[in-house]
Amino acid sequence: MKDQDAHFDSLLPPLRLDRRGFIATTVAAGFSLAAGPAVAQTAIHTDANGLTAGKVDIPTTDGKMPAYRAAPAGKKNLPTVLVISEIFGVHEYIQDVCRRLAHLGYLAIAPELFARQGDPSKYTDIPKLQAEIISKVPDRQVEADLDATTAWAAANGGNADKLGIIGFCWGGRQVWLYAAHNPKLKAGAAFYGQLGGEPSDLKPKPVLSLVNDLKAPVLGAYGGKDAGIPLTDVDKMRIELAKGPAAAKASRIDVYPDAPHAFHADYRPSYRKAEAEQAWQRMLDWFKQNGLGV
Repeated sequence: MKDQDAHFDSLLPPLRLDRRGFIATTVAAGFSLAAGPAVAQTAIHTDANGLTAGKVDIPTTDGKMPAYRAAPAGKKNLPTVLVISEIFGVHEYIQDVCRRLAHLGYLAIAPELFARQGDPSKYTDIPKLQAEIISKVPDRQVEADLDATTAWAAANGGNADKLGIIGFCWGGRQVWLYAAHNPKLKAGAAFYGQLGGEPSDLKPKPVLSLVNDLKAPVLGAYGGKDAGIPLTDVDKMRIELAKGPAAAKASRIDVYPDAPHAFHADYRPSYRKAEAEQAWQRMLDWFKQNGLGV
């Protein structure tokens, strides 16, 4: 199954990013192909006043991975939230999500998980982006890069014992996977992440097969009118969670009946303000309930 980020009215010129191999020099500063004139501004703009915000480099086993981080200025021992992007990379919407969390007292960090494969902001064709970058990113690579991001955060103002993760679409699937991987994770929030799909060499396990491996509870937010994620998969996931171990039983999936895919993405026509705000507040409550209060 292809990623469900798939339709926009018009496109902006792609941003340029100097890159040599894996080592990238910057996080995309604006919108990629995901934004057109009708949605050139996010519905929500969060300033960086009182924050330490901007690009950082995350050491990995084979180079440096760029990331965007935001945190309350001068604060340490902060609850940490990994922010995982859609297929379009760490553009303004994802950076704004980090700043929203930082203003609430979190260290929020969004790694560029496609850096080895390429720069999504250079693409103006979604199928080509899918074929040349997204389809080449192995789950095991993402897992290792999230571990590296977690280690960086713990050494740079974050509290290693208060770790959460939030992701959108492609990143929503990664939330479920990381909750099955990292035993130190306290909680996750998956916004319309793929649950099913056929196994492959790069994506060996669909989310539905990982329920028994969950180590942290996940809150799912799904649209009842999502054309890409069948509600039958959501129903199957709920059944599997109810039969699973403690972290699975503690997980929950909320369905917003009238919402389409990407209903939280406030730079896209799919944005639904009421549902997005409700899902965001539920996510914040979820983090507090699971030891990530600020």
